[in-house]
Amino acid sequence: MTDLEYNSTRPHLSLPEYGRNVQKMVNFCKTVEDREERNKVASAIINLMGQLNPHLRDVEDYTHKLWDHLYIMADFDLDVESPYPVPARETFQERPERIPYPAGRPKYGHYGKAVQDLIKKACEIENPDEKKYLVNLIANLMKRFYLTWNRDSVRDEVILAHIEELSDGKLKVSPEEVQFAATSDIISSNRKVKRKMGSKGGSKKGKNSNRRRRY
Repeated sequence: MTDLEYNSTRPHLSLPEYGRNVQKMVNFCKTVEDREERNKVASAIINLMGQLNPHLRDVEDYTHKLWDHLYIMADFDLDVESPYPVPARETFQERPERIPYPAGRPKYGHYGKAVQDLIKKACEIENPDEKKYLVNLIANLMKRFYLTWNRDSVRDEVILAHIEELSDGKLKVSPEEVQFAATSDIISSNRKVKRKMGSKGGSKKGKNSNRRRRY
């Protein structure tokens, strides 16, 4: 009787997504003495890896990535003719640079940090027409966000006051300078989106329930 083999007792897989059989093929490839035959085995493994992970085809230069994965599974000890430079072990051991987390929370959470960045950008624009155009877009975007997350009405003056506050007084805009979308139009649009999202969830639930009835 053959003893059972548990994954916990097996060698560690560098790239588990390819499975243990592919890893065994890579290990076998390293033992092939004839270099020409070893190249053929490596190419066959590359083709198999591509079939097992078709999503990699959406990645730019996915064949290069497959060859890098082959070297990783071979522990960077594989003498074959690769169409790409042989990667160095250190390349894959380097830690990515830490991305700084945005400091501070937005004063008005319903607008988000993106709106504050847009306001900051508007303050830097010197061309008056371009600045007016961008402020108009920002004001209507803020009004839409306000009505989405807060209540069913808001005065345009409140939005303009928030723009002045978030720009540290650099953007002082009068109601006549901004062409606001009607509150009723924004609310109607928001409700349509909510109904559409709700109907999608309901139809999906209905399909699942019908599917259950067939079995």
